[in-house]
Amino acid sequence: MVEQRASFPTLQGHGYAALTTFRRDGRPVTTPVWFADDGKRLLFVTRAGAGKLKRIAHTPRVLVAPCTVSGKLLGPTVAGEAALLSGEDARLAERALLRKYRLLGWLYLRLGWFGRRGAAVFFAVCPLAE
Repeated sequence: MVEQRASFPTLQGHGYAALTTFRRDGRPVTTPVWFADDGKRLLFVTRAGAGKLKRIAHTPRVLVAPCTVSGKLLGPTVAGEAALLSGEDARLAERALLRKYRLLGWLYLRLGWFGRRGAAVFFAVCPLAE
């Protein structure tokens, strides 16, 4: 089996990433989120209308770091640039998240959060060149 290269090696082996987005005034907002890594970028899901989507729309620069489910940082923070996904890219992101989180991911995506609170929106974060 060929090991896939990670776009953010500091997140390998972790279940949650602390995603930091920025308000218009520059203040950071950090949220623990599920993620999958396709070797080129990190893939995320959130609900339509979420604050992080609004912040990404005006400031695509983000920070990511491994964290616990409660958001406690477990490693270094790395800068990236976020972009919304649509069409086939969004479907690929959904499949990658379902592969990683299996039954829990299926329950979350199909029956849980999005079924009650709005459509799922997928976005990707590419690492910034250092």
